[in-house]
Amino acid sequence: ASPAADPGAVDAINAKIKAQGEKVRELKTAKAEKPQVDAEVKVLLALKADYKNLTGKDWKPGATKAAAPAASPAASTAAVDAINAKIKAQGDKIRELKAAKAEKVQVDAEVKVLLSLKADYKNLTGQDWKPPKTTNEGKKGQKQEQKTGEKPAAANPEAEQLKARIEEQGNKVRELKGSGADKAQVDAQVKQLLVLKEQYKTLTGEDLTAGGGKKGKKEQKKEKEQKKEKEQKKEKDQPKKAAKEAARPEGSMPGPKKVTRLGLEAKKEENLSDWYSQVITKSEMIEYYDVSGCYILRPLSYSIWEKIKDFFDAEIKKMGVDNVYFPIFVSQAALEREKTHIADFAPEVAWVTKSGDTDLAEPIAIRPTSETVMYPAYAKWIKSHRDLPIKYNQWNNVVRWEFKHPQPFLRTREFLWQEGHSAFATKEEADEEVLAILELYARVYEDLMAIPVVRGRKTEKEKFAGGDYTTTVEVYISASGRAIQGGTSHHLGQNFSKMFEIVFEDPEKPGEKKFVYQNSWGITTRTIGVMTMVHGDNRGLVIPPVVARDQVVVIPCGITANLSEEDKNRLMAKCQEYRKVLRDAGVRATDDLRDNYSPGWKFNHWELKGTPIRMEVGPRDMKENQFIAVRRDTGEKLTLSEGKAAEKIRELLDTIQADLYSKAKKEQDDHMVAADTWDDFCSCLDKGMIIQAPFCGAIPCEDKIKKDSARDQDIEPGAPSMGAKGLCIPFKPLKELKPGTKCICEGCDCDAKYYTLFGRSY
Repeated sequence: ASPAADPGAVDAINAKIKAQGEKVRELKTAKAEKPQVDAEVKVLLALKADYKNLTGKDWKPGATKAAAPAASPAASTAAVDAINAKIKAQGDKIRELKAAKAEKVQVDAEVKVLLSLKADYKNLTGQDWKPPKTTNEGKKGQKQEQKTGEKPAAANPEAEQLKARIEEQGNKVRELKGSGADKAQVDAQVKQLLVLKEQYKTLTGEDLTAGGGKKGKKEQKKEKEQKKEKEQKKEKDQPKKAAKEAARPEGSMPGPKKVTRLGLEAKKEENLSDWYSQVITKSEMIEYYDVSGCYILRPLSYSIWEKIKDFFDAEIKKMGVDNVYFPIFVSQAALEREKTHIADFAPEVAWVTKSGDTDLAEPIAIRPTSETVMYPAYAKWIKSHRDLPIKYNQWNNVVRWEFKHPQPFLRTREFLWQEGHSAFATKEEADEEVLAILELYARVYEDLMAIPVVRGRKTEKEKFAGGDYTTTVEVYISASGRAIQGGTSHHLGQNFSKMFEIVFEDPEKPGEKKFVYQNSWGITTRTIGVMTMVHGDNRGLVIPPVVARDQVVVIPCGITANLSEEDKNRLMAKCQEYRKVLRDAGVRATDDLRDNYSPGWKFNHWELKGTPIRMEVGPRDMKENQFIAVRRDTGEKLTLSEGKAAEKIRELLDTIQADLYSKAKKEQDDHMVAADTWDDFCSCLDKGMIIQAPFCGAIPCEDKIKKDSARDQDIEPGAPSMGAKGLCIPFKPLKELKPGTKCICEGCDCDAKYYTLFGRSY
């Protein structure tokens, strides 16, 4: 700030900026019209400009006065200590968030607060904030040594080593808790932590506090008093406990009620990210791995992938596609042959540079996709038109070293997929296959996963690099108001055949060579994440019956202390009989006969795992030759006859599949609109919708639409910041484009070519 800047004037304009910011936030919360919000934003920006003219610096949150070039000599020690404490606390908060693998947006927000506190520290002291030096701790230790005559534990190398191990183990426990790990796993690590702390106490004679220091005499005295009170209370309660145990019915389970962390602790509508993380771990779909961005697919999720694989593999074989396998490694020369194509993948390519301790002569890439691996072989195999068409597919894994925040299934560094690569003599044959494959992808979502899709062609900006055009199926996720790409089928034209010299002799003109027309197409394990986001609820997964590993679970109920062992055995046998009858009828059924869990616990467990139908069978049901069927999607209970079990269950599974699709279709239809003006476009986007808007198709216009529809995080912290991208040009738009309709992009005078689907996207 200028030395002549009046502190009173600075404070006044700072107050105005804060008040105007609050006004803008209130308008947005009330979902006011965009022109009204824009007008108030302009006032806010003008005030910030006045602040800069007055102080010589940009306004930042937390600014309270003109910054002085040096610390005031009268800077209060108490004030410095207070802000220093705040900085340390905020730093600890950020470290905890990172250890718990919190969302990047959440971490960034807390980092901004930390930077603001450090700026306040500099304004107060005239110096950048630095962490306290360890020499101060050393002096403190020396003073303590002089007072007590004892050497502090920090001076003992073995004690220091134990402290480091304790800190490391503590971080491990926090990470497990943050990722929603299984309670047994957390408890095991906590036990190790307590053992280490006990070793420290044995070595030093002192307890170690959470901050790494020793407990003072007052704390130790307080602990002893609390321990004594606890023991006295235990002795006092002993007679009551003995009387309670004596009154317990014979055969009932002893011990306290089991406490579990089985259910979800986050709400889908309140914190989608936490909910998603919990639902995929607690339902036992995935397990976290020690390489960031890589995950273990457990049987529940892998079985869904198998259902998709079985369906798609059977369908492409009807089209004459053969399965093959090509190596995972790609030479640098092969990868760089097609630079336009690989440009999109270059930052994500993982390289192998060593073999043991020896550097490789040339680094080898791990495939991000297989065009450059497969097409040199195609060039060898194709000589004549009689060698065409070639239709090959491979089921494999690829690695793309994402730098963005990874999310299981949705954005991972390694994922499973299928990739098909075909070559044809004519463009017409290739075009036909592109759409045939796209329809199979649509069926994967609509028929198997009960998820509606929008079929369309990608914009020029969003199409596959190196291809002529890309077709796609797009899915809307109402919980986030965002869309996600479901699967793509690309027509590559002759771009790759010219690069790799894939030619055949023209049958009509002997001696002349023609380049083949090529396609590539793929769908990934992202499908499982999409299914989770679309259908899941606050009780856990909701898995459509067609892809469910277990479509029905049979659970015995009504087992009490009064039930005879003979009746209990008959009940168990009846549950197994139901399971067999259903399996014989083609229903994927299981039973849960575990005797160490109550029926209520089992209900929650199988609801969390998304099993479509729960069959409840009790002694009374057996007498009346019936059972209770409970739908996972709606919670509806139906009393059904034992004699028609298989028939009624099959009908109910079909009904659940259809109802899940109808519900998701309604969500999509209610949130997909057509907008012909920019104000309507932005208003709908802010309401979490996807929008079909007239578009000229130009890449600069698409860039501007994305930029102009993004939200300013400084003005509205926490708002969805990303702008709308072009999702696809729908094959069936909501309305017909009228001649003379202009492009939705502000400032573009070109006529629109088609309605294009825009929205925020994963």
